Amino acid sequence: MKVFCEVLEQLYKKVLLGVTLENDSHDYIFYLNPGVSDQDCSTATSLEWANTYGIQGRHQPISVGVAPIAVAPACLKTNSLMSSSREVMLLQLTVIKVMTTRILSIKTEFHAKEKYRDIIKILLESAKVDSKLIYMFQNSDKLLCHMAAQCLALLLYFQLREKITLSNSWIAFCQKNLSEYSESNKAIYCLWTLTAIIKEIFKDSCSQKTEILKQFLTHFNTVFEVFYNSLFSQHFENCQDTSKIVNILMCFLELLELLIASRIYLKLHFTCQRILFLKPSCMLEVITWPIQAFVKRKVVIFLKKCLLFKVGEDLCRGSVPPLMPPDRHVAMDMLTLANAVLQAVNSGLLKTLSVYGKHSFFGGDEVQPGCEHIASPDHVILRAASLVIMKSLEIKFQNCSSASEMKVDLQRFMSELLTFLKPHLQPSLQLHNPCKWLSRVFIEQDDDMLEAAKASLGIYLTLTRGCEATESLTQGKEMWDHHTHENGYNPHCIFLFFLKNIGFDPTVLLDFLISSETCFLEYFVRYLKLLQKDWDKFFTICNNFDATESKYDISICDCVPSLVQDQSTNRTIPHHLTAPHSHIDVCARHSWASDAPSEPLKAVMSKGTDTMCTSSLSSPRASQSLVDYDSSDDSEVESTDQCLANSKQTCLHQQATKEIQDAAGTSRDKEEFSLEPPSRPLFLKEFDTAFAFDCEVAPNDVVSEVGIFYRIVKCFQELQDAICRLQKKNLFPYNPTALLKLLKYIEVISNKTMNTL
Repeated sequence: MKVFCEVLEQLYKKVLLGVTLENDSHDYIFYLNPGVSDQDCSTATSLEWANTYGIQGRHQPISVGVAPIAVAPACLKTNSLMSSSREVMLLQLTVIKVMTTRILSIKTEFHAKEKYRDIIKILLESAKVDSKLIYMFQNSDKLLCHMAAQCLALLLYFQLREKITLSNSWIAFCQKNLSEYSESNKAIYCLWTLTAIIKEIFKDSCSQKTEILKQFLTHFNTVFEVFYNSLFSQHFENCQDTSKIVNILMCFLELLELLIASRIYLKLHFTCQRILFLKPSCMLEVITWPIQAFVKRKVVIFLKKCLLFKVGEDLCRGSVPPLMPPDRHVAMDMLTLANAVLQAVNSGLLKTLSVYGKHSFFGGDEVQPGCEHIASPDHVILRAASLVIMKSLEIKFQNCSSASEMKVDLQRFMSELLTFLKPHLQPSLQLHNPCKWLSRVFIEQDDDMLEAAKASLGIYLTLTRGCEATESLTQGKEMWDHHTHENGYNPHCIFLFFLKNIGFDPTVLLDFLISSETCFLEYFVRYLKLLQKDWDKFFTICNNFDATESKYDISICDCVPSLVQDQSTNRTIPHHLTAPHSHIDVCARHSWASDAPSEPLKAVMSKGTDTMCTSSLSSPRASQSLVDYDSSDDSEVESTDQCLANSKQTCLHQQATKEIQDAAGTSRDKEEFSLEPPSRPLFLKEFDTAFAFDCEVAPNDVVSEVGIFYRIVKCFQELQDAICRLQKKNLFPYNPTALLKLLKYIEVISNKTMNTL
């Protein structure tokens, strides 16, 4: 046994380093062939197993007189601890796993890879190692079962890569254990292994991954659908061991997510990839089960990923393939899912969500004796549920032609959402613009916040086009404007709250623009195009913000510099700015701000008949095309996907920050201060991110006494200057010409506004 362990240990070290093996391949089979006995699937050493199969008589053990390897990357147990058959078995499985990984790696030397490949093929064909690994799933030793599942997944993927017929024993094992719901561990290991194989396919850099996955799914297309129906037809309260169904459900959710991802990224069309969309109500019913809160959270997050086309991003260890435009069938399936979500919400789904519960930490979720447990809502579930509803509404409205139907649906579902959120947002939304809900809910998660803002903007644009086609009267326009505020989706309010959250800091906007981790570029472009057409309404809302802050006395400081002149007009900008050519009195425009706090907030907007921006980006995510301009005027050459290199991000952001700080410093040097203070100052002399802001209080409840309109214009100007400087130095990660044209136009109309005052 000691000699056996020494040889196996030396073999492990060699394979770990990718060294070419000298002996005949069959010699290594003697040491790698695992032994399995019938009693509780207990392990036996290969010495015992070899006698059974007659291998020892054919192939003698390898001589241990090998030169020791100086560098051992991993710590191995001493020979005294290797005496047990369990330890030998674990090391055998580890060597098989590392050897298979070496074969699949492009970094392994050719001759070494060929030797490893030959050994693995012999293990599969002669030793039937795949059948032995499947048999190990019955073992009560969880570590051994887990290692067996890891090895089996790699070996099965090796068969797929090498175009070897997939193990019949494995196919039969899966079809048997997934043909109906079972609380046995076999189903869990079966699901885990299937998931691991698909992860390996995604991770692989070979060009044939689509064909490999197609070959794999052919064997399991029907059985996945059968298992889906069987699992979700269970009555949770009747299950004998609820932990088993929870484990199976969590494993199956991962597998289901990868199946959907493979459909979107690899353009495959199997029924098993559509089972969620064919029967979405089954998945939604899990939220109503009397099950642990973390399971409901997992389901809601899974639905969010599906609607955002982000499935598979967290599960694939390798780089996710570039997202292709969704085909007609995927779009229809997403519409089916969105309708099912909204129908469930209408039936009271939000009332079944567990918002309060135990918080999970690194040490677990149990509160130690003597420690106080502070009850607080689960903001992850609040964000996910909010985003699921917003995306569902956006998808539904994109396929709806009736403006009146959309307005009724929006009012109903936004009322449901705001009612659901209201008890968990402190302070309450009653004293503020209802549009503030978005920045309050998503303050801690910028990628979700921008997705929600983009969805809200998409809803607004779709409804605006429908309302403009049917409601031409001024009274209809005023009611429409009131509707956008009352239901919390006015795009100008949402954007202003977003800027307040980041302290009007242009460096933050620039950071978002050069990052590919959020959809900010797509959202920002769409909003700027709307702003061109909707300037008077934006301007009026800025005044309403200032009036509200003045009424409720929530300005941040008493020690703001007294006055700053605007250098472009060489005169002081008054605080209460009036929209030029507007047909409504400023006092009337402030009516929503002066209502009693308990009354619904109203915003009477300017009555101009500006046509709303009708642009609508067809791509589900900005990764397809970071800027997808709809008009030919703006469709300059954009090669954004290829330019966003990760290696450039850090130095680029540092340079961008420096550019903005330099621009701000130059601007401050030119400013002249008046000795006569106005009623309220307009622009902070030292504008800094420290102006800021505790995420729970300051950005939402406190604002500078500087007029918000002027601060936004200043922020846009500094952003534009920084982008121009970076572009001249060839430091911007993509061609920003079209974006700069939009910002330049905003600068022109803002200057006209200030010059007419």
